[in-house]
Amino acid sequence: MCVFCKIVSGEIPAYKVYEDDEFLAFLDIGPVNKGHLLVIPRKHYPTLLDMPEDEAGKLYKLVHRLAKAVKSALSADGLNIINNVGEASGQEVFHVHVHIIPRFYDDGMKFGWRKLQYSEGEMEEYAGKIKEAL
Repeated sequence: MCVFCKIVSGEIPAYKVYEDDEFLAFLDIGPVNKGHLLVIPRKHYPTLLDMPEDEAGKLYKLVHRLAKAVKSALSADGLNIINNVGEASGQEVFHVHVHIIPRFYDDGMKFGWRKLQYSEGEMEEYAGKIKEAL
């Protein structure tokens, strides 16, 4: 049983801020900033892509609600809302979860992306591959 399933079952305690029949939100024990929440489905799915689409939609509807509460309650300047899918993306616990991280101008955390460039014709190629997979 994964660590998040143990939290769902009550085997491991957590500081819960929200729970219903389908979802649970609790404080991360290793927060980026204080107030960092994890939002999970009670049912075990390894990643977001393993969830049925309607349940994923409900999850993100709840994330939207909780994100507003975190920003308001903590007077955060911004938020990072992150879901990692798979080990290559940095996922460490294989039970789908969404991080809601309050951010502040003076929190010292830098978050940036490297910026690649497409060569001639690559944008069309990549867009086509993704469209085909739909």
